Amino acid sequence: MKSKTKKIAILGVLTSVALVLSYLEAIIPPIYSAVPGIKVGLPNIVIILVLYRFGFKQAISVSLMRVFIVALLFGNAMTLAYSLSGAILSLLAMVLFRRIDKFSQVGVSIIGGVMHNLGQVLVAIVLLHSTLIGYYMLILTFTGTLAGVVVGIAGSLLIRRLEKLKM
Repeated sequence: MKSKTKKIAILGVLTSVALVLSYLEAIIPPIYSAVPGIKVGLPNIVIILVLYRFGFKQAISVSLMRVFIVALLFGNAMTLAYSLSGAILSLLAMVLFRRIDKFSQVGVSIIGGVMHNLGQVLVAIVLLHSTLIGYYMLILTFTGTLAGVVVGIAGSLLIRRLEKLKM
């Protein structure tokens, strides 16, 4: 029973860390203001960690909790629609590529970053009734790949450090 309680406590703390990273990312000025919506995806460092250390069910739980709480505290229905679609598509892809077991944590993170952007673009296409927004994926694939590399490296380093601490 102690290990289950410890696991729940750690996942609660990690959800809180993801929330703080979401807030920090929201207040950081845009990386490149000429192209809206580009972010590093700092909370995904936590999601990669949870996916590899606890499993896909826990990663889904932490990610969805973060998305809903962030939308409730800092966003609106549109924020929720975009974030939720990106998070779900990203998580599904990361779980699939994690299970294939031929991709590194960085590779899985890159897939997650690109698929998150794809999920958001698909919602934009539906909401704006325009397929032209799909061309934006050319830029977002590049930036999602770069963000995935950064998040993947950070997540990989964190996972290795926590293994040494036996967490």
